[in-house]
Amino acid sequence: MGHDRPVNAELEEVLMSIVCGFDVHRQQITFDLVDQVSGEVQTGRVTPATREGLREWLALIDASRLRVALEATTGWRFVIEELERAGAVAVLAEPAETRALRGPKRRAKTDRADARHLRELLERDGVPCSWVPPTHLQELRVLVRLRHSLAGERRVWLQRVQAQLFHQGAPPVSGRLLGPGGAAAEAMLSPAGRELVDTADRVCAQLEREIGELDRRLAVWARRHPACRALQRLYGVGPTIAVALYAEIGDARRLSSSRRLVRLAGLDVTVSESADKRSPGRLSRQGTPILRWAAYEAALSACRRSSPDHTDYQLLRAQIGHGRATLTIARRLLRRAHHVLVAVGDDLLAPLPQP
Repeated sequence: MGHDRPVNAELEEVLMSIVCGFDVHRQQITFDLVDQVSGEVQTGRVTPATREGLREWLALIDASRLRVALEATTGWRFVIEELERAGAVAVLAEPAETRALRGPKRRAKTDRADARHLRELLERDGVPCSWVPPTHLQELRVLVRLRHSLAGERRVWLQRVQAQLFHQGAPPVSGRLLGPGGAAAEAMLSPAGRELVDTADRVCAQLEREIGELDRRLAVWARRHPACRALQRLYGVGPTIAVALYAEIGDARRLSSSRRLVRLAGLDVTVSESADKRSPGRLSRQGTPILRWAAYEAALSACRRSSPDHTDYQLLRAQIGHGRATLTIARRLLRRAHHVLVAVGDDLLAPLPQP
């Protein structure tokens, strides 16, 4: 005779007996729901896809028995917050691994099929879970990514000005590009070209002010938070890079090894192999671009003689070139960052300490 199941496990199944899959889009949330007690099946859409719309839908069911699986795509934050506020359990799924579990594509992909796939994975406890950062870390990520976007926009404007100078035959720029005394101010340009330069000057000045304000706010994290201070002990990691690494990595203890952090950044090398054919390795680029950028920027410091990786960098550069050598150092730096963050301990996920 088999052993009886624990009473607590059976009680938990009854208490959380409504399983549901969400496919979140900007206009609607497609759901596929099954009540495992009554056998009732519901499918439909929550419109509009807002906090108010989701609250109205949750009021129609027993949210205390509800478990919901949704992918970690844009919009997951407010959905999880509303589910937890209503007393439901939210499970955040990793998009790439969830897609891989679907298997070879045999039919057209639809929102309803995605929701059903998530619900079926949740029923058999097969959802590849993604980590949900605490609120203060989510807020920090927004600031870090905003700064990165503003810096990228400024870089685009500078490239636009340089292209216009070359297009109109101006000499190559060797010093400052914009502002009084810059190469663009002294170049001989057509009226339209001059207007482009003046516009770029005003836009870049505003962007620099916004970036400066964000840098001051991020510098507070770099000075006060123990995780950011620990990361700055790594060679090449300054205040901005340290905050970016911490914001994107979060709780490094959830990763069983430092190699998983390299994979999280998308810096792992993937190889396609079939029978006796093997293609050259390429970066997977499956992780967050901000984390790859931060690791690469810190690894560029290996060019300096004072860097502990300078000798290895020189050897690698002679063999595989500057770019791939820097990527190798970036992977090494991420592995060090994993060990540093794990050593921080329980203070790793603490909010920003107040003075």
